[in-house]
Amino acid sequence: MASELSVAPTRPQIDMEQVRDILRQVVDTEVGKNIVAMGLVYRIDVTSDQLLIEMTMTSSACPMGEMILDDVHVALQEALPQTMQLDVRLVWEPPWNPSMMDKATRQQTRIILDHVKPSPCISPPLL
Repeated sequence: MASELSVAPTRPQIDMEQVRDILRQVVDTEVGKNIVAMGLVYRIDVTSDQLLIEMTMTSSACPMGEMILDDVHVALQEALPQTMQLDVRLVWEPPWNPSMMDKATRQQTRIILDHVKPSPCISPPLL
């Protein structure tokens, strides 16, 4: 009598563009824009068993930093294959600046910041 093996379902492999799409779901709530459009994601490195993300915040004083990192972990862990390790590193070099935002986000953020009080995350004079 042959025995049947139960195999746990595995999630498919993930590629860099899929990672970017997932990270676009993570929003910096101080600014209301996703972290990819904001230019906060510096590096995405995908191998068969590990995903490395290097990212930054708009400022080391940003009060939303821990929440954003938690959101990144949750979003990616839900999508990653179970065998893949997630390594998210917060880096400060190079320092973030508004020129790292995509063009549309930079333009929209200028308009938004003209109508709200200053934030510790982004200083309007930099935009």
